[in-house]
Amino acid sequence: MSNLRSAEKGRVVRVIQEYGKCVELVPIDPNFQEISVGLYVKDGIGTIWTFSSKDGVEGRMEQIRDQLVRLGGLGVVEDTHNKLKFNCGNLHEKSLKFLLAMAVEKPAGYELPTGKTKDLRSDLMLGFSAEQVDKKWIYKLEVEGDAPNAAQRIKAVTRGLIRYGEMKETDDKDGVSFECGFRHDELVRLTLPYARNITGVEDQMAEEALRGQMTTGTLGFTPPT
Repeated sequence: MSNLRSAEKGRVVRVIQEYGKCVELVPIDPNFQEISVGLYVKDGIGTIWTFSSKDGVEGRMEQIRDQLVRLGGLGVVEDTHNKLKFNCGNLHEKSLKFLLAMAVEKPAGYELPTGKTKDLRSDLMLGFSAEQVDKKWIYKLEVEGDAPNAAQRIKAVTRGLIRYGEMKETDDKDGVSFECGFRHDELVRLTLPYARNITGVEDQMAEEALRGQMTTGTLGFTPPT
């Protein structure tokens, strides 16, 4: 038993040395034999990886990679089946965490909704606009409907975009942008539903992190935080 565990730990170490740190782990893939799927990052390249050796896992990794590319606007690394990157050179790791969960758990071909998103704590409908200013893309929330707390909700959702999208306020505090300055509409569309409810998302992320630690604990390591 100790030899087996040592071998498993050695395999984990080799994977981390080759692919980098594990930034996210989905413990159960509901669409492929309930395997665990991890996202590793090294030198600006993301790698989708599983320790499972079940038949068909390479094809499943490619399917998840392609789903990530489509949902997040990433680019593939040529001549690979499981590697990807953002053309801006920044991996936007927080967004990738949400993207990986969606790419694994949603059926192949899933598309992000393109319309406005209903706010959870008001009757407002939330959307966004993008404008290039001084070579940097600026995003602003757009709302439809009436609510007595509209200004507060706009501020709260904006804080959510900053927190989960790794965005920052513009100098005039009238919009937000990504550190890279590039246009990432897909990431804003992905993050907006999470930005509506910081408390609920924090609880969900904590629960998923615990599940991931329990899964990887059987391999003798805990993913980096």
